Amino acid sequence: MKVCHKRRIYRHKVFKGYAQRGKSSTGWFYGFKLRLIINERGETCAFYLGRGNVDDRDPEVIDHLCRELRGKLFGERWDISGELFERLYLRGIKLITRLKRNMKNKLTDMVEKVLLRKRAVIESVNDFLKDICHVEHSRHRSVANFLVNLLGALSAYSFLPHKPSIRGVCYNRALPVLV
Repeated sequence: MKVCHKRRIYRHKVFKGYAQRGKSSTGWFYGFKLRLIINERGETCAFYLGRGNVDDRDPEVIDHLCRELRGKLFGERWDISGELFERLYLRGIKLITRLKRNMKNKLTDMVEKVLLRKRAVIESVNDFLKDICHVEHSRHRSVANFLVNLLGALSAYSFLPHKPSIRGVCYNRALPVLV
């Protein structure tokens, strides 16, 4: 979540001491990272707002996000690490990601591979939050205004009648998806 244009980072005063520079798939930004966990119905299970420079595999972030979860957690390829997988597995969470080139398939069955292809639903949720709920803009005048806008957007998303979802899932438990 960008809070200002990258040319204005040195002049930006509202989030000084809060926001940090970070890198996403689209390039460098100054702001925060919003990490979401959703279930197969597109409902938000957990979120974490952190500084832009904090790694997604940070133990504090993962512990906060997965505090109440059990079941299967689908993530990106860069989310995987041996230590993270083991820590989550001991808590009753199976982390499923695409494999890197040098990795062997150990615990992934065919249904999980099919569901891993449906991971794009989280990108649709991010688009809903940005385009429809207006979670990201660069004109905040205070930190409190930013937080109220964020919580309002997440609340508005939860009341949307048609959310992006995975149809035809036959699991008893929710299938959270990690961003």
